[in-house]
Amino acid sequence: MSTLKVDGIRSNSATSDAITLASDGTCTANITNNLSNRNLIINGAMNVAQRGTSSTSTGYQTVDRFYGDFSGTDEAPTFAQVNISSGTTPYTLGFRKALKITNGNQTSGAGTADKVLVYQRIEAQNVAQSGWNYTSSSSYITLSFWVKSSVAQNFYGYLRAPDGTAQNYPFETGSLSANTWTKVTKTIPGNSNLTIDNNNGYGLEFNIVPFWGTDNTGSVSLNTWAAFASATRMPDNTSTWYTTNDATFEITGVQLEVGSVATDFEHRSYGQEIALCGRYYQRLVDANYKALGVGVAYNGSTFQIVLEYPLGKMRTSPSIDAVTGADYWQVEGGSLDPAKHVDGSWVAEHSTDTQMSFYGVPDSTFSTLGLSHYLRSDHNDAKFSFSAEL
Repeated sequence: MSTLKVDGIRSNSATSDAITLASDGTCTANITNNLSNRNLIINGAMNVAQRGTSSTSTGYQTVDRFYGDFSGTDEAPTFAQVNISSGTTPYTLGFRKALKITNGNQTSGAGTADKVLVYQRIEAQNVAQSGWNYTSSSSYITLSFWVKSSVAQNFYGYLRAPDGTAQNYPFETGSLSANTWTKVTKTIPGNSNLTIDNNNGYGLEFNIVPFWGTDNTGSVSLNTWAAFASATRMPDNTSTWYTTNDATFEITGVQLEVGSVATDFEHRSYGQEIALCGRYYQRLVDANYKALGVGVAYNGSTFQIVLEYPLGKMRTSPSIDAVTGADYWQVEGGSLDPAKHVDGSWVAEHSTDTQMSFYGVPDSTFSTLGLSHYLRSDHNDAKFSFSAEL
């Protein structure tokens, strides 16, 4: 079997469907590269949103693995998982969801400290073991994504590598036409100043920025690595989008892969994607009358439960992310009559990356200790999750 190399991608056969060999010896390559596990971005198609579909708060609030960040705003922007309209190019390519930012009404204008952005942090060992020779300027990663803005303008983003002496790689989308999906592709070389540790911290951060004020922007060269400086992450931003009431910005199909060619997006099944997201966040309960597990009356004033994480091993020992309130959680069964409620915060007692023991304090003491009881939600707003986000 012959091997043909085209633009750094090898085909195991000169008669591959992706390669056409003409009689004069020239060849044409249609590179799709359907190899799996090449996208370093998790949930790049925005399909998983365990926490919810809309939020006006900062943090990991909607689309999994994407952190929504803002400050200095007169009105909070909205981050939301939305549907992609049929008939658009992303839709025909298999994308059904996008992450959408709707700008609030910024009546005082663009302040120097104002910002609205989203980012994803990539686990360092995933980058270190990806096959990218990140210290070599002749070894590449390629970033691609689809983006749409209701306002026609150019936007910026950057990659940040925090290990060692932190490095920064700013880029631009190019001028976008209003309300038009555009694919952006950036081929990024390695650099001798890059350090990426082989650990479970974050080794690379992808940022896309609808707006950032001049406190954090300035004179900086695009498309090149340089030492990270918080005051000059990217060039000064055009403020038109930010000062346009209810302007929107959407992104989907984010892919970061080793090599100098942007290949077709790696569509993963929902099951695969949520399992990858589960290394960082797992939601167990999100509605009324949902079972959390079985535990014991540990003593007269606490109810203890031990759980293994249902989506598998997490990045590190997680914290509990629970929504509690009066009569949100009910302990019932066994000798309990009436059932008891755990109204306070849940406390992690022993935690590893595979399981956790935790306890809550019921609203009245147990009469019989050591008996097993069933714990369930007792309110539509009750939520219980584990978080090990970067």
